[in-house]
Amino acid sequence: MADIPIPTAPLHRWIVDLFRAAGSSEREATLTADHLVGANLAGHDSHGVGMTPRYVQSLLAGELQLNQRIAVGHDAASIVAVDGRRGMGQSVAHQAMELAIERARMHGVCVMGLRNAHHIGRVGHWAEQAAAAGMVSIHFTNAVSAPPMVAPWGGTQARFFTNPFTVGIPRADAEPIVLDFATSAIAHGKARVAYNRKVRVPAGSLIDAQGEPTDDPAVMFEPPQGPHGALMPFANHKGYALAMVCELLGAALTGGETAQPSNMTMKYGVWNNMLTLVFDPQRLGTGEHFEQEARGFVDWVRSAGLSEVGRELGGILMPGDPERISRARRELMVPIDSGTMKQMDKASAAIAARFGQSPGPLSALERGC
Repeated sequence: MADIPIPTAPLHRWIVDLFRAAGSSEREATLTADHLVGANLAGHDSHGVGMTPRYVQSLLAGELQLNQRIAVGHDAASIVAVDGRRGMGQSVAHQAMELAIERARMHGVCVMGLRNAHHIGRVGHWAEQAAAAGMVSIHFTNAVSAPPMVAPWGGTQARFFTNPFTVGIPRADAEPIVLDFATSAIAHGKARVAYNRKVRVPAGSLIDAQGEPTDDPAVMFEPPQGPHGALMPFANHKGYALAMVCELLGAALTGGETAQPSNMTMKYGVWNNMLTLVFDPQRLGTGEHFEQEARGFVDWVRSAGLSEVGRELGGILMPGDPERISRARRELMVPIDSGTMKQMDKASAAIAARFGQSPGPLSALERGC
């Protein structure tokens, strides 16, 4: 199914206008658009503007709360816990990272727990925020929604979510190293994009409701009968173990909710909790050594002979390179599949029906290309 090209700048403006119509401040709407469109630009359509319909459903159901300011709970200078108050994740996570970066500048390091945020999107975005400030950051994130999405290794039923692990490492003379991946074989959003595009997912990514392997993403959205299927952890037991660590550190330790049935009472909302370690690498006194060693090691790794995959990629890439390559390719135009486009148009109509205004159908931007 062919994607529909939408100009990037008008798409960003459409997202801003949609959430402004729903009641977001200009600042919140802009942060949301920056993040969602930015995810598409980075090649992660799973976390891009296609999340907008889910956010609208959550808002209309009274779950997502607009224009929230984070509430600082426990505050021990370099260790701080904040509550997102079910606010727009793109805003409250930005606020939380600003606080963590400020504390890291003051104390050299900050351990920050963010709980009760609505979906915070692509966690790599927050690592990039820290890296832009010259900070190293490590993030353990969980999610709570309904129903659960990922089966434990050795299990046939979903019990938790895609629990990403993320690291950002700034470099003085090069682009930052940004590691960001779901602990499931694929992100749930990638299954959604595949479903909307009517394509299959990679083998080993999914099981159906009977626990049998499948490559049909429909098992996550419209199972023929009975319960949904489930995503599988990446790398078998390794992804499962890391997901458990993200759940316990990202949620239980921060005062947030874990993915237990008693916490899955929402209809559309997605709650994220995140434990973040931010520190100033200059405080270690190894800045010059780090740059020299990092440069030499990266050059050494990239000097390896290329496999077929390496030739297709155009060389050996560093973590963060695929996103930078995608941004260059999509700078002016973002592809959106027709299934997602219909959902976006429906979301805009729902905002107009509730609030009396909206930016109109997104599909109109295609006609204006």
